[in-house]
This record gives sequence, structure tokens and C-alpha cells, in this order.
Amino acid sequence: MNLPLLFCLALGAGTVARAAAVRTDVEYGTAAGVSLRLDAWVPDGPGPFPAVILVHGGGWNAGDKSGGPQKGYMAPMQEPLARAGFAWFSINYRLSPKFHYPAPVEDVETAIRWVKAHAAEYHVDVTRLALSGESAGGHLVALAAVRADESTRVAAVVPFYGIFDFEAEQKRRGPVIASSFAGLFDRTTLDEATLQIMHEASPINLVKSGQPPFLFVHGTADESVAYAQSVAMFARLHAAHVPADIILIPNGPHGMLPWPPLAPDFKDRVVAWLRTTLKVPDATTAAVPAEPGNGTPAPQANP
Repeated sequence: MNLPLLFCLALGAGTVARAAAVRTDVEYGTAAGVSLRLDAWVPDGPGPFPAVILVHGGGWNAGDKSGGPQKGYMAPMQEPLARAGFAWFSINYRLSPKFHYPAPVEDVETAIRWVKAHAAEYHVDVTRLALSGESAGGHLVALAAVRADESTRVAAVVPFYGIFDFEAEQKRRGPVIASSFAGLFDRTTLDEATLQIMHEASPINLVKSGQPPFLFVHGTADESVAYAQSVAMFARLHAAHVPADIILIPNGPHGMLPWPPLAPDFKDRVVAWLRTTLKVPDATTAAVPAEPGNGTPAPQANP
């Protein structure tokens, strides 16, 4: 199969504006007694701005919206998005083994509805709202997109090294159910009931025409999630006439922190795809997010 080549598009040259602050631990909903929280960054100015909801990975049982001590998960994409004039919202969601499917994808859907409901407050253009997640978060953003209704529909999706077909990935891993799958689905054996829930939770089985464009990003040396997962989902979308593109990182392992030496421009290519897909005009001003102090929610610019 000939995969489309994505080229690094020129981003609009801009001047650096006063750094806006990251607002932390904003409650976007509650579920089963859990307060669901997000961190938000919005460029200075009236907007409305394109926006991306970021969903961390961690095997559905770990991870954090902040990126953790190494600033991993989705944190490496925060500054490139900010410099390109995007708002971003990085969310936490309910984790296994305390909570099980479909809890985490329902939380992603709650976050989408919350951002849309607060679009005026955060100066967000809801017609230019995208989802992006990595690993477990890559699965969740793809699943939210393919099962969306009008309240949760988004304009673009960028999954990094996600699982889109649990049955195929489980077959690759062997006859014993993967521990992360067991925690997510609350299943310990690979019986018919387990395979059925895996089928239902696999985005590849819910693809249909009219869904938003996808960009897949995956390392070819990923030993945790086979890059064939992204290739297969890409092909299924194309068969349904859904726009899709893919960036393969040669020799890239699971997780984007080791990628810069292998593909120095991968972040720019992702941002360029989003700008093109969402039809975002060239930015005249780019701002860099300021770190919040002492974990205290920073004041929202231009509420």
C-alpha cells in the first residue's frame, strides 16, 4: 500500500506575544464520585482559536494530564500547538482497575461537550476543535471520534501509536490476555465474552463515511503497539472514504520522547496537518505557555 507522504508545511511567521498562563485542575465534570480535571491554555487575544483536546496514555491505568516528571505523554505537543496559535485542553480521565470500559471514553466525550459549552469563555472556535491522544489516549480519541453524536463531533483526530483493533493486537501478543486489557475490560480470560467487548471497544469496527479526518503517528520500531494497528485503521478509513494520513517514524519506539533525533520535524508536521485540515489562517501572533506556580490554578486570560 502506498502511504501518503506528509510534508512539513511552512507555519506562519509570528511575533511572540505575552506568555499566557496554564490554568490547572479545572473541573470539566464528575462521574461515579470522581472529579474530572483538565489543564487549559488559551492564546491571548479575542480569538476564536482552534483548539485540541489532549488525552494522555498509560495503559488505561496510569498517566497524567501534566505529562509527569519527564513531561512525556502528550506534553511534548503543548508548546508546538501554542506557538501555532492553538488553545489546548489536557485532560485526566478515570483509570483502571478501579474503573472499566467504557468509563474512560465517556470521560473524553464529557470533555468534548465541556469545551463546546465553554467555548465563549475560552475563546474557542468549536468548528475547529480536534482530538489528539497517545497510546491508550490514542485509542480513546479514535473511539470517541468514531462513536460520536452531534454533541461530541470534532473536526480532526490525531492518534499517536494507539490500539484500534484489540482482537488483532491480542492475537499478536499471545493466548494470555494482556494485563492492561484485563484491567480495562475487567476480564481475566480470553473467552467469547471478552472477545465481544474487545470488538465493541475497537474503533476499527465503527468506521463509517462522514467521520472526521484522521492523522496517525506511529514509530516503526514500536514493540508495545504494532504500527500495523495505525496502518490498518488508516486503510479502513480510506475504504470508507474518510480522509486519513499517516506519519511513520523510522525506528521510532513506543512514546514520542525519543523521537526528536529520529524525526526532528514530527511535531511541526502534526501541527501543519492540523492547520491545513482545520483551515486555520496563518497566525500573526504566537504565544508560549507559562508554567503555573505551585500547582495553583492560574488566572484565565480574557475570560
